Amino acid sequence: MRRSPRAHGHRTAAALTLLCALTVTTQAPALAAPGPGPATLDEVRVQLDALYHQAEVATGKYDAADQKARAQQKKVDVLNGRVRRAEQQRERLTQLLGAAARAQYRGGGLPAELQFALSSDPEHALDDAALTQQAQQATRQRLTVLAAARKELRRRTDEATAELEDLRASRRAMDRHRDTIEKRIDAARALEARLKEEERQRLAALEKRAADKAQAQWVGTGVLDRIGTTGSAAGRRAIAYATQQLGKPYVWGAEGPDSFDCSGLTSQAWLHAGVAIPRTSEEQWARLPHVPVDRMRPGDLVIYFSDASHVALYIGDGKIISAPRPGRFVYVSPAGSMQILGVVRPDPDA
Repeated sequence: MRRSPRAHGHRTAAALTLLCALTVTTQAPALAAPGPGPATLDEVRVQLDALYHQAEVATGKYDAADQKARAQQKKVDVLNGRVRRAEQQRERLTQLLGAAARAQYRGGGLPAELQFALSSDPEHALDDAALTQQAQQATRQRLTVLAAARKELRRRTDEATAELEDLRASRRAMDRHRDTIEKRIDAARALEARLKEEERQRLAALEKRAADKAQAQWVGTGVLDRIGTTGSAAGRRAIAYATQQLGKPYVWGAEGPDSFDCSGLTSQAWLHAGVAIPRTSEEQWARLPHVPVDRMRPGDLVIYFSDASHVALYIGDGKIISAPRPGRFVYVSPAGSMQILGVVRPDPDA
């Protein structure tokens, strides 16, 4: 039985109401407050873009929390290793002192001056006694210094372990927030799936039209006339790696080999080019050398949005390779289709 236009209108209104419900506020990072439900497909597109952007911000925060926790774990492991080596050294020195005491006991426990008097070679006996006394004194001093160093190491280890627990707690909080965002993403994708095929095509066309418009405005500034067309050898290797990942899905926190998030792709591309860079887009923006947008070249990283929540690899001719958002795949797109914050250059030889 064919549905009436009125029934279809109810279904579409329900779908749009669901989308509006997706934008309620949560904790860290805060999401946009609810507003009037979208009434047109273009408003649906804007709402979906906002939701996916918020999800990407959450991804970056999760990745950063995870990276900090892993780095702190390595720090704790190093400190614990140093404590163990100090304890082993103390044990060896203690054994040396015990062996010296036992040797002296087996020799009758004679004082050095008496050993000198009874020795057939007084000069040699004096040398032996002096050296033994000096060695024992030096060993005791080393034990004292070692005990102090071990105490300081233990204090630092305890502090590092406490910091690690705080970071783990933060990561657990991000895990809970991640679950919330993933549920929203699932709901948003369900909303898209509820649209009729014609509506989905129109929505895709609207997305492309918006991207093309932004790209045309960016190109219209003449920026491509000034951008370099040749990258470094390392940049070309990074591009070659990213190109091999085309078509692989976007997944939260993934850095290959089967899926990626945006900074997972760029960090792995440059790692395969022989350069280790920060894991998250925020850290890539904060710690890598900045270059003017009109001086970028293939292999550079384009950072997007005022919060540096998205990153892509510039491949030349005004195009990028990126892992765009949940539900999408690694693909080639216009570099100016999103709000560019700036450009960074990972190549240390640039």
